[in-house]
Amino acid sequence: MNNFTVLRMWVVMIVVAGTWAGCRTNTSSEEETTATPDSVVLSDPAAPDLNSNQSELLQTIVGNSSEGVIRGISFGDRVSKVKASESFEMFEDTIDHVGFTLDTEQLETIDVQYFYAQNKRINKITVDVYLNSDAATRQLWNASKAHFSERYTAPLEDSPRRIVWKKAPVLLTLDNVSDGKDHGLKLTFEPTDKTVLASIR
Repeated sequence: MNNFTVLRMWVVMIVVAGTWAGCRTNTSSEEETTATPDSVVLSDPAAPDLNSNQSELLQTIVGNSSEGVIRGISFGDRVSKVKASESFEMFEDTIDHVGFTLDTEQLETIDVQYFYAQNKRINKITVDVYLNSDAATRQLWNASKAHFSERYTAPLEDSPRRIVWKKAPVLLTLDNVSDGKDHGLKLTFEPTDKTVLASIR
């Protein structure tokens, strides 16, 4: 075997080895590339996907009627009127209150409870709103503050987690009940003069 033949064999072996290594690298890259679509990548959902428009949500909460305390219901109304007029789905009916609920498309929940005494007349209304984020809670807080300040004038108390309005016949408390990962607000409507309700038969 002369030197030329040996040299030629070495060149062929190097080319074959290089080709084999290149094929292996491409195969690995293809495997890595094809593995990528199977991995789950979670991104933060856009605000509209996570939260409702809070001004629209407030309108849903207070209802379409401007009559009464909220949702067309006044203190002293019979519980039968509530059951006949409430558009949310009833989820409880007890000896002292009835509860109605609505879930939004974004899975926020509004629970409205109407409390009554033995005379079956409404003497207190609470609204619990369960939200998906701190941002939604702040937006609904601000929208509620503006709405109820226009209706009941300046708040009697205004702190970071509680606002109180008082204008006859309504004492209204708005509480931020958010705690850690749970977000929400609570509205409590009570009469300013409970003796008047007690006299209604």
